[in-house]
This record gives sequence, structure tokens and C-alpha cells, in this order.
Amino acid sequence: MTSRYDVAVVGGGVGGLLTATRLAAAGRHVVLLERNADLGGKLSTRTRDGFTFDTGPSLLTLPALIDEVFQQAGTSLADEVQLHRLDPSFRYFWPDATTVTFRDQPIVTAEALEAFSPGAGAQYLAFLGHARNIWNISERTFFAGDMASPWSLLRRLRSPRDFTQIDALRTLNARGKKMFDDPRLQQWLGRYATYSGSDPSRTPATLACIAAVEADFGSWYVRGGLGALRDAIVRVAQRAGVEIRTQSEVTALEATRRRVTGVQLADESIAAPVVVVNADAEHLYRDLLPDTKRLRAVQETERSTSGVAVLVGVEGRTPLIEHHNVWFSRDYAREFNDISANRVPSDPTIYGCVSSVTDASQAPVGCESWFLLINTPSDDTINARDVGPWMLEQLAAVGPDLRDRARFAEVIGPRDLAERYRSPGGAIYGTSSNGRRAAFRRPAMRGPRRGLFLVGGATHPGGGLPLVTLSSRIVTQLILRSHRQR
Repeated sequence: MTSRYDVAVVGGGVGGLLTATRLAAAGRHVVLLERNADLGGKLSTRTRDGFTFDTGPSLLTLPALIDEVFQQAGTSLADEVQLHRLDPSFRYFWPDATTVTFRDQPIVTAEALEAFSPGAGAQYLAFLGHARNIWNISERTFFAGDMASPWSLLRRLRSPRDFTQIDALRTLNARGKKMFDDPRLQQWLGRYATYSGSDPSRTPATLACIAAVEADFGSWYVRGGLGALRDAIVRVAQRAGVEIRTQSEVTALEATRRRVTGVQLADESIAAPVVVVNADAEHLYRDLLPDTKRLRAVQETERSTSGVAVLVGVEGRTPLIEHHNVWFSRDYAREFNDISANRVPSDPTIYGCVSSVTDASQAPVGCESWFLLINTPSDDTINARDVGPWMLEQLAAVGPDLRDRARFAEVIGPRDLAERYRSPGGAIYGTSSNGRRAAFRRPAMRGPRRGLFLVGGATHPGGGLPLVTLSSRIVTQLILRSHRQR
């Protein structure tokens, strides 16, 4: 039995869903095939005993990017979900018991930083000017097309100054030392490397633009949790005409020497002149379309970090916390040296999302839903079940002690991520951003056969909701452009 479509999308993560929606809205007959029962990939949730946790992304930035897709499908993000702009956006804690709260208004944040560390307010505003410039240039260059080679980027630069101004030759650590006198704020800036699962001592300072994005465009939450965003994306895709099949595992891509012709399921062949793969490139080139050369290149590319998460249902209220919280380690360099040496950090930075601070529906009355996360190597042999209780001890040493108030604590580790998402070692973001050439080492969006394309965190421009949404935009443009040229 053979079914025919214009496009087959392999994988129902956010990148696959948004690409399928864009193509369906452009008039293509699209089928999306997801091997799991649930859609959304790492944009997932867990519910237990009245508690709800976002177990993947817990922060939405640049919601206009998703709204762009919804508008193409005849609706809007505001019509599909209830958006809430967080203020405060983050609260940061250091081992010396100091803390600072970042607000939704940069001037108010600068005032808080000035009280936190004299001189830091002006330094922060100067830094934001620098980071905004990086974002403005990156938006029309790095994020405006594919990165098949360095020439792909160079063609989009207006002048050589563009390249120097995106700060790609300096590391994020070095930029922090240049902009801030206070080591705590240098550590704060380095945290943005972890948004792509990377090391701030090796990540290009280009990632500083994320701080400007949060400051200027806001940190957002979707009422009901980010699972409500996933549900809206699925709903809009179906309305746009995407045929979605869950529990449908693609076992191989069908192809001639020159082009793809479709995909193979266990009991069905699907013919399609365009195949979009929203899965890890290692799985693609090892299992679906074996390619020794490309597989070797993927395996030689440095993976992003993984992590251990603990979901805690907490009784009572915890003072001095916000929706998003970070408890920094004493020594960031040592923390990432541990990860580089394939060890769970002995003194980890702990991220804590307490969504019930903003949304009471996320926990029973008088309780809190806590999602805790530390960075670890991408190594699926890590025994996360032992790490989880230790994480609660570490948090108790530097912040609130949740142990006596915990109704339950569930642990998610690298092995869980590797098994569910076929992500090697449980790497959360695919490849890392470590090194000046990291952007060019990611698997290309165009595959080795005509009609084959990659989308999502495993390809350009990287992992995380905003970048995956941009990936869907770029690959859709490539597909539509190649169709017009035939």
C-alpha cells in the first residue's frame, strides 16, 4: 500500500510541526509521522496528583516567531493561548547569600543592579546596547538563511564590520569580563551559553544577544503551562490541513542516488518528493538513510550538554522565589570543567522553575510545582536516580530546603532523553555552540539527496524554542524556493 503526499515530515517535535504547518498553509499536501504517542518532542509536560510540570522548555521568548506561523495558518497566537509577560523575569542567587531580581523593564533592572553592585547599573545598560546590536545584525544575517558554508553567511553581511560586531571571535566569558567588574555578573552573562547546552569559556560572545532579547522582548509564560502552547501548535497544524499520525515509526527513507522519493513505515510506503526530518542527524544518517561520511561528521561534532531534572510536588509556600530562579555554583569554570571531563558537576548551578508562582492551576491549593535542573555531560550511563536526591541536598545548602515538604520527587536524566527522543547521550540541544566554527559544523539543512531537508535543534541555527522556530522558517523557504526553481 502506498500513499502519496507533497511532503512527508518525519518527527512531530516543534520544528516538524511548525514546518508542516507553514507548508500546508502554502498549499502543500503534508503528512507528519511521529513514532511516540505524544506530539511536541521535548516541549512536554508531566502531571501527577494535581501538579503540572513543563519538563522541556519552561520559558517562551520571541513569541512573535510562533505568531508568524499561526498568522500564515489564518489565526494568531493570542487567539490560541493566554500569554503572560513575566515581571520579574528571573531571580538570581549566589553562594555568598546575595541575590538580584531582573525585571521586565531594563531601567528598573539597572537600578536593582546598581544597588546590588555599585557601577553595575551603567555597565548593564552599556552591555544591553552591545547585545542589541548583535541581535539586530544576527537577525538579518545568521538567522536569515541556511549555513551550508561560511559563504552562506558572508553573502548576507552588509560589510566586514557586521562580522566583527556580532562578537564571534570573543568568548562569552571574555565578553563578561570586559563588560562587568563584578565576577557575579560575569557569571550571570556566562549562563546564556547554557541556553544552547554550551560552555561559556568556549561559546562565542554572539550568544550575549539572548540577554537583550529577554530584556527587550520579554520573558513569557503560557497559561496552563507550555504544554498549552504545544496543544495550540498541534491544533493549528491540523486546521491548516496537516495529516498527523502518531505511533507511526519511519523505518527508512526511500531514495534514488539523486533524490528522496518517500518514507517507509512498518506496513506502508509513503511517496513524497520532499521529506523533512525533525530528528537527530545521527539517527538519520545511521538508520534512516545510511551515509558513512555524514554519520562520521555528525559523530565528530560536539554534543550539547544533557541534564538531570527533578520534579517536586511541594507543600506550602516558599518565600523569596520567583517563577524562574537560578542558584549559581561557587566556581563556574570548575563546573564546566567537570562536564568537559564527563563528570556530573560536584557543585552545580541549579535552575528552578516554579510555575505555580504565576499560575495557580499548576499545583493544588497551598502547594508549589518545582522543576529543578542541572547541567550534566551528554552521557546516558549517568545514574540520574542517585543524582536526583543529591540535587535536593545541594539546593538545601544554598537555598530552600524542599525535602521535608516534598510529596514526591521524580527524576529525569540523560538516559530518559536518549530513549524517548533518540538523542545521543541525552543531549538536550543536539550540538553545542562551543568553538568559533560550531555554527558551520551543525548538520546541513539540505540533505545529501534532492528533496531531503533537516529541521529542528539538530541543524541550523540550533536548539531551543526560538531557534527551532527560525529553523522551520528557513527550511520552509528553502523548500518553496527549490519548488519554484524546478
